[in-house]
Amino acid sequence: MKAPIAKTQYKLGAGDLEIVLALVRAGNLAGAGERLGVDASTVFRSIRRIERGLGQRLFERSRAGYLPSEQAQVLAEHAEQVESRLEQARSAVQLTPEQVSGTVRITTTDTILHGLIAPALRTLATRHPLLDYELHTGNELTSLTRREADIAVRATKKPPQHLVGKHIGPIRVALYASRGSGIRRHQDVEAGKAAWIAPDDALPEHPSVLWRKRHHPKAVPRYRVNSILTVMELVAAGMGVGVLPVFLAQPRKDLIALTDILDECQTELWLLTHPESRHLRRVSTVFRHLGEHLNL
Repeated sequence: MKAPIAKTQYKLGAGDLEIVLALVRAGNLAGAGERLGVDASTVFRSIRRIERGLGQRLFERSRAGYLPSEQAQVLAEHAEQVESRLEQARSAVQLTPEQVSGTVRITTTDTILHGLIAPALRTLATRHPLLDYELHTGNELTSLTRREADIAVRATKKPPQHLVGKHIGPIRVALYASRGSGIRRHQDVEAGKAAWIAPDDALPEHPSVLWRKRHHPKAVPRYRVNSILTVMELVAAGMGVGVLPVFLAQPRKDLIALTDILDECQTELWLLTHPESRHLRRVSTVFRHLGEHLNL
C-alpha cells in the first residue's frame, strides 16, 4: 500500500539524497548505516520520514533487502552528482591538491585481484597514501550496476553498454600441471594419467569448462572448486591438472604448461565503472592507474 500523499510540499535536502544513495548502494539498512556512520534504526527512520514527506514509497522491503523504486534510482543519480560536485570542491581547497583521498570500492574475481589488481594498487599506495579500498570478489556485475562498487575488473567479451569501460587485453589460458608431478605432456593427460581439477557448477560456462568437455568429454574432475585461484593452488600441490590464466600461472616456478595457448578459451579483460562514478576524483585516479598498470 502506498504511503499517504504529503499535505505540504516536502523540501528534499542533500542529507536526504545521501541517505537514499547509501541504501540504494547497500541494499540493506545495516550496510547503509555503515556507509553513513549511523545505526540501522536511524536509516530506517530517515527513509520513513523521507517517504512520508514525498508521499510515495522509495523502496520495497523483501527478504532480499531493500529494492529501490524507479524514483529512488533517479534520486540516487542526483545524489551521485552532488557527491561528485562536493568532492571536486573539497579537492579545490586542499593544501596539497595532488593528494587524493577517500575510499574506492572495487569488485572483481579472486584470480584477477591476486594476479593483477593487488600488484597495481601496491604501486599506487606510494603516490596516494590517503586512498583506502574495499575489495569485493565475486563473479557478478550486479554490485557495479547497483552502484555498490565504483570499479569492476571483469573477464567478458561483451561488457554491459550502460557502463564506461576500457579494454585491457586478452586473457590467455593453457593447461598446467605441477612441475614435480611427473606430468610433462598433454598426451599424458589424454592417456588418463592425471586427475582433473576444475571449477564447479558455480561456473558452468567458464571457458575452461567448455574446453574440457569438448576435448576431454569422458574426463570427470576429481576435484571441483569454486574459484580459479583454488584450481591453481591444487594443481601446484600436485593433485592434478587444470586450465589456468597465463598471467597467473606463468610467474609460478612450481607450474609447467602442458599445452600452447588455448585460443578457443580466450576472453577479454575489461575495466569498468558507472558513468556517474567516473567523475569522482578518487575513482578516476584509481581507474586511470589500473588502466595503465594491469599487465597481461
